[in-house]
Amino acid sequence: MRAPLTRSLVALGTTILAATAILPGNVAASASRQATPAGAGQPNIVLVLMDDFSLELLATMPEAQRMKADGASYANAFVIDSLCCPSRASILTGQAPHHTGVLTNTPNDPDIPIGGYDAFTTYGNQDRQFSLALQDAGYTTGFVGKFMNGYEARTVDGTTAAPERVPGWDVWNPILGGGYNGWGYKSVYLDEDGDPQLQNHPKPPRTSPLEVIDRSYMQTVTRDKALDFIQDQEASGEPYFLEVATYGPHSQLQKAYPDSPQFPPAYVDRAPDASPTGGNCGTTACGDLTLADLAGWNDPRDDNAPTYLREDGTVEPAPAWRTNEVSLTADQALTRYRDRARMVQSIDRMLTEIRAAVGPDTYVVLTADNGFHLGQHQLNGGKGTPYDSDARVPLVVVGPGVVPGERAQHVNNIDLAPTFEELAGRRPERFRDGRSFADTLWRPGAPGARYAFYEHTFAKSVPGEVDSDQGSGGTIDIIPSFVAVRGAEGLLVRFDLDPDWERTDHAWELYRYDQPWEDVNVFATDHTQPWARDLMRRLELWDGCQPDVCRAAAR
Repeated sequence: MRAPLTRSLVALGTTILAATAILPGNVAASASRQATPAGAGQPNIVLVLMDDFSLELLATMPEAQRMKADGASYANAFVIDSLCCPSRASILTGQAPHHTGVLTNTPNDPDIPIGGYDAFTTYGNQDRQFSLALQDAGYTTGFVGKFMNGYEARTVDGTTAAPERVPGWDVWNPILGGGYNGWGYKSVYLDEDGDPQLQNHPKPPRTSPLEVIDRSYMQTVTRDKALDFIQDQEASGEPYFLEVATYGPHSQLQKAYPDSPQFPPAYVDRAPDASPTGGNCGTTACGDLTLADLAGWNDPRDDNAPTYLREDGTVEPAPAWRTNEVSLTADQALTRYRDRARMVQSIDRMLTEIRAAVGPDTYVVLTADNGFHLGQHQLNGGKGTPYDSDARVPLVVVGPGVVPGERAQHVNNIDLAPTFEELAGRRPERFRDGRSFADTLWRPGAPGARYAFYEHTFAKSVPGEVDSDQGSGGTIDIIPSFVAVRGAEGLLVRFDLDPDWERTDHAWELYRYDQPWEDVNVFATDHTQPWARDLMRRLELWDGCQPDVCRAAAR
C-alpha cells in the first residue's frame, strides 16, 4: 500500500461504511433475527481455532485423529484469505474481506485503516459478530486466546491500561500479542463491573524447573482459561459458545529464552538434548517427519508464471511474481516443520481435556485461520497465497447427531458464522456472505457448496506486521492482490500484478487437480475448456459480490 492515500482506498472506506449502515445493530437488521427460546434444546459449541496451521500437522495429533474418526471431517475446507486478520474478521462476521474492510494485518494508514483491529472496528465489524446473534439466542459467549493483531494494551493518563471491551462476549480473556513468543505476555479479563483489566503473565527465569516454565506457556494458560469457562458453564446448565484461539503454531516474534527455536514448543515436548529428531511429535517419531510430507516442496517455479489474457482472446506470458531469493534451506525447513509438530502437541492435549470436560450436547469444531508454506513453490516460510499449502485448512466437527466420515462439500471459513447460528436455532443473518453447512453434519451427502473463493490484498509491510518476521521469510510482501476460485477440477487465480491500487494489471494462473499440487500453470492451454470457463464465470460473479450473489456463486 502506497502513501499518500489513493482515491481507491478512500472509495473502499466509503463503500464499506455505507454498507454497514444497513447492518446490525440497527432496528431493521435486529428485526430480521429469529427469536429462539433460551435453553430450548440448544447445543453448546466450542470452536478451537489454530494459528498458521498447515494441514500435514494434523496427522501428528492423536486427539485430532480421534476427532476425525468420531466426527465429520471436511477435505475441502478453505479460508477466504490465507492471512491472519482478514481470515479472523471473516470468521467472526461470516463476511468476505471486501465487506469487512479488514484486508491485511496492520492499519497501514491511520485515517482509513485497511487492516488489523483498527480496520475491524472502523467498519463496524464488532457489531456484526456471530457471537451477538448467539447472545440474542440465550447463549453465554466466551473468548480465550488470540483475538486480532492491534488489539493491545493502551496508555490512559500515562498508565498502561487494558484495551477496550469488545461486544458480543460475556467472558473475555484474550491473550495479547506477547503470546507469540510463548512466555512473558499479558491477557485481559473482565472485573465484576464488566470492565476490562490486564493480567500479567511474567516469564519465569530460565533456571526454573521446566514444569514451572511450562505452566506459564501461552498454550497452557489458554487451556486453563478455556477449561475454567467450560466447567463454569457446564455447571450452569445454560447453552454456551466458546472460541479458543491458540497462538500456536505461529512463529515467535522475539526469543523468550536464549534456546527458543523459531517455533517454540512447550519444554515437555522438546528433546532434552536438543536432538533434531527427538522430542514429542505425537503420532509420529520426529525423525520420521521429512520434507516429502510438504506437497510441492522446492517445486520449480519456472512453469508457474501467470498468463495475460488479451481482449482479442490471445494469451501471452506475464511477469513472474515469485521472484524472491530462496533463502530457506532444506535443513531450516525440516527443523521448523518438526518444531511445529512439537508445538501442536500442547494444542492436542488441550483438545483431549476439552472433549472430556464438555457435555454430550456439545459440538467441538477444530480448524485454523490459514495454512503455512515452508518452501513449497520455492517460497520461503509464510502464507498469503491461494495455493493449498496456505488456503486449505483442517475442519473437523464432533457432537450430537454428527455422522462420522469425510465430507466432499466445499466449505469456506465464512460459512462458520451461519453454521453456528443455525446450530443455535437461529436463521443466519442475511448479510452473511457464507452459508450454513450444518445439514452436512448429519447428512453427509446433503447438497452443499461446490466452490470456494479466496481474495487477498497486497499491502507493503509496515512496522507492526507480524508476518514479515523470520518465521515467514518476509515473503508476504511479494504476493500480489488476487481473487481466486477453487472447484473440484482446479484452481483459477486472477492476480493484479500492479501494486498501485489505482491501476490494475490482471494476469491468470490455472491449475488442474489431476496433477499434483499447483504444479504447472495451464491457463494458456486450458482456459477455454468448459471447466475453466465455469471457474471464470463464477469468479466474475464473486468479484465484489453482495451477500446473496456470494452465496449463490459457491453452489
